[in-house]
Amino acid sequence: MLRGPQGTLFGKNTTAGAIHIISREPTFEPEGNAEVSLGGNDFLQAKGAVSGGIIGDTVAGRLAMQITKRDGVIRNVNTGQKDNELDNFAVRGQLLFVPSENLKLRLIGDISDLDSACCTQGYLRVGTSLRSASRQFPALAAGLGYAPPSTNVYDRLTDIDAPLQIDTQDGGLSLIADWNLGATALTSVTAWRYWDWDVANDRDYTGIPIQTIQRIPSRQDQYSQEFRLASNGDGPLHYVGGLYFYKQKITGTPISVYGPQAAYWLLSQANFTVPIPRNLLDGYGQTGTSDFEMKSYAAFGEVNYDITAKLTATLGLRYTYEDKDGAYATTVFGGADLTGLPTATAAELNRAKLSIFRPQSYTASDSGGSLSGRTNIAYKLTDNLLTYVSYAQGYKSGGLNMSGLPLDAANNPALATAVIKDERNRTAELGFKSTLLDGRATANLARLPHRRKGLSGEHRLQFGDRRDPLLPRERSRGARPGLRGRLRGIAVQGLHVARVVRLRGWQEHGLSRRPLPARGADRGDRACNLTGVRLAGLSRWVGSLGFDYEHPLGEGTFVFHTDSSTRSGYNSDTSASRYTEISGYTVTNASIGFRFPSGLEADLFARNLFDRDYITALTIQTATQA
Repeated sequence: MLRGPQGTLFGKNTTAGAIHIISREPTFEPEGNAEVSLGGNDFLQAKGAVSGGIIGDTVAGRLAMQITKRDGVIRNVNTGQKDNELDNFAVRGQLLFVPSENLKLRLIGDISDLDSACCTQGYLRVGTSLRSASRQFPALAAGLGYAPPSTNVYDRLTDIDAPLQIDTQDGGLSLIADWNLGATALTSVTAWRYWDWDVANDRDYTGIPIQTIQRIPSRQDQYSQEFRLASNGDGPLHYVGGLYFYKQKITGTPISVYGPQAAYWLLSQANFTVPIPRNLLDGYGQTGTSDFEMKSYAAFGEVNYDITAKLTATLGLRYTYEDKDGAYATTVFGGADLTGLPTATAAELNRAKLSIFRPQSYTASDSGGSLSGRTNIAYKLTDNLLTYVSYAQGYKSGGLNMSGLPLDAANNPALATAVIKDERNRTAELGFKSTLLDGRATANLARLPHRRKGLSGEHRLQFGDRRDPLLPRERSRGARPGLRGRLRGIAVQGLHVARVVRLRGWQEHGLSRRPLPARGADRGDRACNLTGVRLAGLSRWVGSLGFDYEHPLGEGTFVFHTDSSTRSGYNSDTSASRYTEISGYTVTNASIGFRFPSGLEADLFARNLFDRDYITALTIQTATQA
């Protein structure tokens, strides 16, 4: 894991860090491995890989596969089905070609598929809003004689009445070519990836037929080409530079349909001058198309120079330019037939329908570029102690809102909100890395002041589909100590992170400072000053500790593992609503097993060993209009 802006060498939009995964190459010597896990809820996971030569010492291959199945963990009291199940598989194949000592080619292909009855949520509690009591959940539910299947979220019950399904597939091909040119090495990476996504869920998350269909089937294709030239040899100067091209195309078909209780639940009679029929929104829906295309170009380079045997300086720069175009269009259909009604009545009922869904069409585009980079000075105090200071500036290009825009006073799309601004990130780090006990242990410490401007995301405090893409600054400070070691069969790994992450600078948007209102403030109160509020999903304290122990036993080895992770409380919603606060929790896992001389190992494992009930995310659902 690489923390901080990594755009110099690791591609676009890596403003906060990158996870660098290096996959194992095919081997010419035959090898293989397999793993099978069984657990509660009919959990089954099987993984395996084989590798070996195909044609002498010129062509080798590797094939890896995995399958995971598990019953659902939330029971639907209406259907008897267990929802939130797992059912996926993945396969990855590689061919390695070595036609000469100076040329190596890797062709990689993979595909994964997820097809499950997932994902829904359980009921936690009812929150109050600023609306009248008659337009809040208790009164509306009582009017239908409705009650959730359980008021204890840990009963893991639901009563959703709309189809639930995830059907998604992704895969790709890549060709990596490495040429050794003597003093330099040239690398080419050519890749294509795709993602087919189709998810059906019940967006009201209740057994009330409010919204019966909510889907956005979409297809994404990505194409990329990178050329890198890197130095070879052991001299004091090391460098890498290159060119990068990336193209992305996304097409989607959003569709939403409301049910027979939608008018009762979503429309307040007080807002209209004619009686609202109960079936007004039954079958009323929206469909359309969303198209997005982006091209990205970049040139990058990084130089490392050993000033002395102990002092090394690093400088890296990257310039990125991107061009984006998008189009969005929707139409509405269905609902109660207004034919034959008086003109004024039909117009008022049509206004009621349009308050839920309104046809919308717009195009948007954005282009521009920015320079990003990093610099680092590292000094080796001793053979086992390295200290360093670094500074990095990252760039995350903006985007286009291709899911519908808020409306202006004339009910037209507010085109000014179609473009999401760029994000810039600055991170400074001061720390040390050390090796202890003759290489059997490491201890590291880093101090991390961090600042991000133009933070992209949605921060909203209103119901319905209106969105206000407010762009604040974010500043965080923290420390990252780490300890890892192995001694006499015992391995210990610890990581503790202290972070303070808060939003700053909202006054730039002319917002008055006021406390956060309850969720569901009146429709005009669509913005709130979040200065001083931590970002959604981030805890002030996060820590983990792992422990491994091995001991010879007979002709084999006894093995034991345990790990524990903890985090303090956090808010899971960008609005910082008081109803989405989550308490901190600690989860511990453990396993015990025996490794046979043949390499076969059998383990008994427990995830969440102490059966801790905890919540990872909260959302506010079943919105109503005033």
